[in-house]
Amino acid sequence: MGSSIIQENFENMDMKDREVVTENTKIEVMGLLKKTIRPEFLNRIDEIIMFTPLNRDEVTQIVRLQLNSLTKMLKEKNINFSTTEDAVESLSKKGYNPQYGARPIKRVIQREVLNELSKEILAGKVTSDDNILLDAFDDKFVFRNK
Repeated sequence: MGSSIIQENFENMDMKDREVVTENTKIEVMGLLKKTIRPEFLNRIDEIIMFTPLNRDEVTQIVRLQLNSLTKMLKEKNINFSTTEDAVESLSKKGYNPQYGARPIKRVIQREVLNELSKEILAGKVTSDDNILLDAFDDKFVFRNK
């Protein structure tokens, strides 16, 4: 309830106005709750926490964290893996969905990176003996040996 208000208010928000927009949105959502939920129930709620949608920079940070985890996992399998900034930006763009937050990022990395890397290694297009670099051109991912 109130997700449309949150999405609408945060859609074109400037980072400088984040606190003001958050407070105004919280007031709007509380007004909606008071209209739709009976006072007896609303009175039982101790606190309402307002989560703000992720912005592009935060999504990019999450992509980097996920890629670091992937790099460590591949390292355990003796595969050296690294990415370019273009690949990180492309994954951020594909994984960004203000409605679902960071959830799509993991699926995008699984589908676009892990699945495709496995196919490339099995096909012999890249070898796991050398360093593998993930790059992006026109939002398409390319694997190559460094």
